[in-house]
Amino acid sequence: MASCSSSSSSSTSSLPLHRWRYHVFSSFRGEDVRKNFLSHFHKELKLKGNDTFKDDGIKRSTSIWPELKQAIWESRISIVVLSMNYAGSSWCLNELVEIMECREVAGQTLMPIFYEVDPSDVRKQKGEFGKAFEKTYAGRTVEETQRWRQALTNVGSIAGECSSNWK
Repeated sequence: MASCSSSSSSSTSSLPLHRWRYHVFSSFRGEDVRKNFLSHFHKELKLKGNDTFKDDGIKRSTSIWPELKQAIWESRISIVVLSMNYAGSSWCLNELVEIMECREVAGQTLMPIFYEVDPSDVRKQKGEFGKAFEKTYAGRTVEETQRWRQALTNVGSIAGECSSNWK
């Protein structure tokens, strides 16, 4: 079971060396955290000398998904900010699936932040978090829904940070 304490990453002992372009890729639901938590978080990362991928740097008229996917694979760490409406976005869920694959294949470090949501609600897709997820998967294929559900179960099982523990 996941708890809110420390980060976890895949073992990289048998993985090939990987060149990282960014230190951090953040996956988040913009309406929940972009202007409050995330702006402060990115500022602190920058002050510490970390290069973070920011989606507002994607050139206009460019397809977004290939840029996001490349940034995920070129980032040493992915930070997934799981907020109440995170699972209400198919974009966020697709990013999460890609991040989980990158973690497995390339040994990327994954740090979940449970922002005003309980890890067990993420893991089990319950409560308000689960309701947001239900709206997103309505009308989707069984395969797509299963990929999302598995990614949420897995990320909800990784020890991370909980905003409820912050002073």
